[in-house]
Amino acid sequence: MNCSKMDTTTPMKKLTTLELCAGGGGQALGLEQAGIEHVALVEFDRHACNTLRLNRPKWNVLQADIREFDARPYTGVDIVSGGLPCPPFSVAGKQLGVKDERNLFPAAIRIISEARPRAVMIENVRGILDAVFEDYRRYVVSQLAKLGYRSDWHLLNASDFGVPQLRPRVVFVAVRKGLFDNFSWPSGDFGLPATVGETLFDLMAADGWQGAKFWREKANEIAPTIVGGSLKHGGPDLGPTRARRAWASLGVDGIGIANEPPNRNHKGMPRLTVRMVARLQGFPDDWQFSGGKTAAYRQVGNAFPPPVARAIATQVRECLTSARLFSLAVGS
Repeated sequence: MNCSKMDTTTPMKKLTTLELCAGGGGQALGLEQAGIEHVALVEFDRHACNTLRLNRPKWNVLQADIREFDARPYTGVDIVSGGLPCPPFSVAGKQLGVKDERNLFPAAIRIISEARPRAVMIENVRGILDAVFEDYRRYVVSQLAKLGYRSDWHLLNASDFGVPQLRPRVVFVAVRKGLFDNFSWPSGDFGLPATVGETLFDLMAADGWQGAKFWREKANEIAPTIVGGSLKHGGPDLGPTRARRAWASLGVDGIGIANEPPNRNHKGMPRLTVRMVARLQGFPDDWQFSGGKTAAYRQVGNAFPPPVARAIATQVRECLTSARLFSLAVGS
């Protein structure tokens, strides 16, 4: 049987994923857009769980600590995905790494050993590539190698995928030995993203603000990295002093997050709303966030931009699908 005939007579089953630390749904959306189905999404924060249920009532959302999560019922899932907490490796924190109680790589490795997926896709901050964590990166790779995987760490920038934000993120991909050569990182050739002014003009002008057109011209670059804060630290603002200066150069007051767009007679720099920040992260406008302003903003600020997640997930899907097609063709 040739592959073309097999494609028409034997519909391919969709790939599945078990997602860890799903947060407000950025990576989950990207995986969904890449045609990958969720068998479960595990998240500790109740507001984020409510967000996932609000937007996708049929998703199997489990509020749980992944350190206590039993993945054995999901053995055979195609992909284990997730966005592990970034504070242990972030330059904005103390970079305690393995000594940080929020380091969940050990839990993720255990879950991978239980679920035995064909591929792994985990997002984290750029800081994990710092020299101080070289030994730990090697440790993670070696642990996955013992389980039968080849792995790679890769730095990507959200702006290369059409997201109007300077947001470098590291993604760890592991694929079963024998399949890894089918995987390649996405090229990120989406061209120049829109500026902050172009991206947010309609939202800024929604309540008739007279200064919206002038502001659009001033906000003529992409956004700096949006900072979400952690459960222990950080609130609804756009980051520390240096980040706020960057926002001010774009005509944005980064000290806080607004409840509404600027009104008709607003004077001075406007503040962003949660919806505006979500658009800068690559979320569609119909994606709703549960909880108060602080809880909602943290979900947005800590999210993996959906367009980037989609690009990587598509490459993982192509890797596993091509391997499956080859296996079926050989078997025929």
